[in-house]
Amino acid sequence: MTGNPRGSGYDRNADDWYQETPACVDAFLDAELLVGNVWDPACGAGNIPERCLARGLDVFASDLRDRGYGDTGVDFLRSSRQVDNIVTNPPFRLAEPFVRHALSIARRKVAILARLSFLEGSARRKLFTITPVSRIWVHSSRVSMPPGGKGIEAKRGVIAYCWIVWDHDWRAEPLLGWLP
Repeated sequence: MTGNPRGSGYDRNADDWYQETPACVDAFLDAELLVGNVWDPACGAGNIPERCLARGLDVFASDLRDRGYGDTGVDFLRSSRQVDNIVTNPPFRLAEPFVRHALSIARRKVAILARLSFLEGSARRKLFTITPVSRIWVHSSRVSMPPGGKGIEAKRGVIAYCWIVWDHDWRAEPLLGWLP
């Protein structure tokens, strides 16, 4: 690890592929009820789909790149696949387009794992008014997100992460909650 200017301690992965831990996904699934099928369109090595499958959810997993899991070569931003829920850890630089597209094809919920700072910025504010955010689940302990495909073990995280949830049926102010 040589570090990067963003402070994660890891060199930037060329495709913005950073792996969430199964515990990070389990904490989210303990807090957020998902009804219907789930698609992870940036499935990487499969942590999100595997944790959803372990809870009996019907899951479709895909990724643009072949990372050894799910359907490969699937360009999410060009897909018209309709699903109930989209749960993903999108490539950071494509997070906004991922959310916009996910909101147009998911019937129920869209949930992304993002840096807490994703909630900041006047330019991004418009994104949160398309379909208002329903819940924000903040990880109270720092989540480790090592670059995928590098064989680096998740250790102690240094960046604050949260799950941001949009629910098409939500009609109130966003709720804020904490995860372990």
